[in-house]
Amino acid sequence: MNTMYYCQSCEEYTLQLQCPRCGKQTIQKKPPRFSPQDPYGSYRRKLKKEQRKV
Repeated sequence: MNTMYYCQSCEEYTLQLQCPRCGKQTIQKKPPRFSPQDPYGSYRRKLKKEQRKV
């Protein structure tokens, strides 16, 4: 897994091909703009951690 995915129904980012909330198919989308609050930082850190295991 090396991409962030976006659920159009829930309007949330995930690391999975299917949305964990609604179960619908997600799409690849560019990451959100930089923000000092970094609301998606936990997803990026989780992605980096998973990539290091491989």
